Amino acid sequence: MTTTPTFEIDPYEKTWMRLSLALLVIFIVLVGVAGYALGFQVPAPEARVDPRTVATDPNSPWSNPGLRELAPGKYEAYVLAQIWLFNPREITVPAGSTVTFYVTSKDVQHGFKIQDTNINMQVLPGYVSKLTVTFDKPGEYNFICTEYCGTGHAAMFGKIIVEP
Repeated sequence: MTTTPTFEIDPYEKTWMRLSLALLVIFIVLVGVAGYALGFQVPAPEARVDPRTVATDPNSPWSNPGLRELAPGKYEAYVLAQIWLFNPREITVPAGSTVTFYVTSKDVQHGFKIQDTNINMQVLPGYVSKLTVTFDKPGEYNFICTEYCGTGHAAMFGKIIVEP
């Protein structure tokens, strides 16, 4: 005669399992609220481009990278990352401006980080990374490459000048 073991969960363990499940649900709801209601954004590929021709195609905005004014206080910045260089190296905007960055790479993986901010995105060949930022405080904001891209990696930097 075989007996089947009985499986019982102690009430103390049930309480902890319920508490864990409740905390997990609260965490998921808070992440959803932060993502949608508060407008937090994670940089994601905006589009695809051909990395072999992105800098030379006359129809590509990266054939002449830089800042474009869409309306007063609203700009688009097209930044091309290539081995050991950001093009353009310097961007100047007035304080209070909203800038949408479109960053791509024509060769290897790079990073685009504006120092002393939480603005950081991965830049991959063939993909366009997009992020919108409002610069309220005048000053200089350095940007750097955060992915090792070879021996000249340390020279891969630039700056954003926010004028009063």
